[in-house]
Amino acid sequence: MMLYSLLHIQSCLQILILSVPLFVVSILSLYVHTCNLLHSGLDSSTRTLSTPSPGLILPSKSSSLSSPALSSNGHETNSSSSSSAPAETVAVVHPQPGTHTRSRQSKSHHHAPIDLLPDHTLLQIFSHLPTNQLCRCARVCRRWYNLAWDPRLWSTVRLTGELLHADRAIRVLTHRLCQDTPNVCLTLETVVANGCKRLTDRGLHVVAQCCPELRHLEVAGCYNISNEAVFEVVSRCPNLEHLNLSGCSKVTCISLTQEASLQLSPLHGQQISIHYLDMTDCFSLEDEGLRTIASHCPRLTHLYLRRCTRLTDEALRHLALHCPSIRELSLSDCRLVGDFGLREVARLEGCLRYLSVAHCTRITDVGMRYVARYCPRLRYLNARGCEGLTDHGLGHLARSCPKLKSLDVGKCPLVSDSGLEQLAMYCQGLRRVSLRACESVTGRGLKALAANCCELQLLNVQDCEVSPEALRFVRRHCRRCVIEHTNPAFY
Repeated sequence: MMLYSLLHIQSCLQILILSVPLFVVSILSLYVHTCNLLHSGLDSSTRTLSTPSPGLILPSKSSSLSSPALSSNGHETNSSSSSSAPAETVAVVHPQPGTHTRSRQSKSHHHAPIDLLPDHTLLQIFSHLPTNQLCRCARVCRRWYNLAWDPRLWSTVRLTGELLHADRAIRVLTHRLCQDTPNVCLTLETVVANGCKRLTDRGLHVVAQCCPELRHLEVAGCYNISNEAVFEVVSRCPNLEHLNLSGCSKVTCISLTQEASLQLSPLHGQQISIHYLDMTDCFSLEDEGLRTIASHCPRLTHLYLRRCTRLTDEALRHLALHCPSIRELSLSDCRLVGDFGLREVARLEGCLRYLSVAHCTRITDVGMRYVARYCPRLRYLNARGCEGLTDHGLGHLARSCPKLKSLDVGKCPLVSDSGLEQLAMYCQGLRRVSLRACESVTGRGLKALAANCCELQLLNVQDCEVSPEALRFVRRHCRRCVIEHTNPAFY
């Protein structure tokens, strides 16, 4: 009966683990916290400095508990920081099994239910934990220490916190993960350090040297990173596919050559395998830098260049020439990009699905006509704030891109009911439409949309002169549509 009960409890816990991981993680975190409090009173003879431990993130209790720790969910957790790295690598372990009969007898009467779980179940629980909580688990006991450092749990490392010593955390973590395979972390494929403002080139140098299997790197907002560190990563991590450098204002190019004179062409035909590149807010990026990126990264499919204000139409010519597979492209707030740039973008032809040219005020119907003609598979278009766009451009788009799903033409004062009627006639699969601050739009255009686009899910008509009757018509015909408006008479 006892065996049956234990098996029943184990099976119930496994079902809980699969269905409610957040609940299990919360209970586990409380248990780990309690164990750490109990271990803090143990005699110093039960502590070891033989291997790096969660102390790299959770320093000894004698330090202050005020600085942010590591996390994978974007929330900061408090842990202390110490000026001496060895003093932080402290792990609490239990005595060897069988060495103290009295301890073994006493423990047999005080087993926690979670200790009855097999290793594979605990590993499944640990797999849901963020980096900092996983390191906390390593402090509970020897069994948990060994399980917490199982290489299968360390395919991803997530760091967060503006005050976090990110360089030191990366150095100690990679050192621990390199113990079984000296000098390399063969399991680590993803590093996320968004918002770690103290991360510098030193930290990325460690990642480049120790993580040859790296595939995903995010360092958004780490403004101390420069071209040198990016060069180290892309040259030493041949499998890198996803790179987020948004907010890294010092980065001006990505290439496999350090010498400026050799950056225009790949070295001996080598190419960077990046598919996803986000360089939003990289204010120093210029045409020559984008030309270098395009020539070294021909496999790009997703490219985001929001607020790269120094880019011009010339940069887009090289992009279309070297990166023919781009599916998503954002040029929002690149105010020097105009119709000639869109003509070059249109050369991407059948591949382009997503295009954002919001607030590119030099774009008119001429550029939109190029996009409509050569990109018939376009699904998403954001042309908000393109004041030169009129009903004629919208008509070309509607007739040539019948698979359009999402359209934003807010703050385009020349777009009126006539353009909406053409959209309703040819793009009946529309699901999201934003007409915010389109002063020429009235209830006639909205009724045409509602009558023909039954799949509409979101309609933004804020700051538009639209009657309550027209909004009620939309609600009757598109029951799943969320209407964003500023009309107090409609409820």
